[in-house]
Amino acid sequence: MSNEPFGKVLAAMVTPFAADGSVDYAVAEKLAVHLLENGNDGLVICGTTGESPSLTWEEEFKLFQVVKQAIGNQGKIIAGTGSNSTQEAISATQKASMLGLDGSLQVVPYYNKPPQEGLYQHFKAIAQACPDLPIMLYNVPGRTSRNLEASTVARLSEIDNIIAIKEASGDLEQVCQIRRSTSSSFAIYSGEDSLTLPMLTVGAVGVVSVASHIVGKQIQQMIQAFNEGNNQLATKIQLQLFSLFKILFATTNPIPIKAALNLQGWQVGSLRSPLCALQLDLLEKLKVELKEQNLL
Repeated sequence: MSNEPFGKVLAAMVTPFAADGSVDYAVAEKLAVHLLENGNDGLVICGTTGESPSLTWEEEFKLFQVVKQAIGNQGKIIAGTGSNSTQEAISATQKASMLGLDGSLQVVPYYNKPPQEGLYQHFKAIAQACPDLPIMLYNVPGRTSRNLEASTVARLSEIDNIIAIKEASGDLEQVCQIRRSTSSSFAIYSGEDSLTLPMLTVGAVGVVSVASHIVGKQIQQMIQAFNEGNNQLATKIQLQLFSLFKILFATTNPIPIKAALNLQGWQVGSLRSPLCALQLDLLEKLKVELKEQNLL
């Protein structure tokens, strides 16, 4: 197994909505193709950025299917099929595994705050129920209220089809601990754009990115520069993009990135309640940043 099993840059793809609030599958198809033509190696569908909490399972499975049909084998597709119910996660992941996708993103169960042993048993049960589907763990304690500790990740990494983690704790020490306690074949992906380069220095292989909707080629170039030992160029790109990363996370993701895509002419629509439109002062700041980055 390659130590970057899904590639280096994975777009956490937004879910486009039509004017009536329904999922716009036609725009999703076009956006998926565009993302793979502009620096992304693969797509994470129905993750946080895809507004998965407000999608129905039916909408999610249709999205998996239409995106797969649109891109074929041009890039990897990872399906967000996690849940805070183990049985629901198993059922969704088994269904997704029949669609010929490349992996499943499994978020730490949110709201019910399981202890570490509960987290271990949850992910183990999903992996064993879907032995042929590679699994990427997703640690995002800012949203789930529970941190997946490095020692638990190490135990889970010994399960054959748990091959990666999207690590979005913002804790570089934890990333170091995960890298030290797992084999080199276990892939660590940054879950935060602004921390991609720092995480590469301690053993991450890539990023599940929000910003790669609009700067995928630059992020790909940054990672390649780092891998080739050109730290000066990698740092230059990181610093050039840093203010963009900050504005894209100035309020709850995916509110700013959807606004950015709409400003660029992508009709990805609004957000599903309880998320709401980007406030006007932030929208103006976003426009200024996009112009400075030559993205408008």
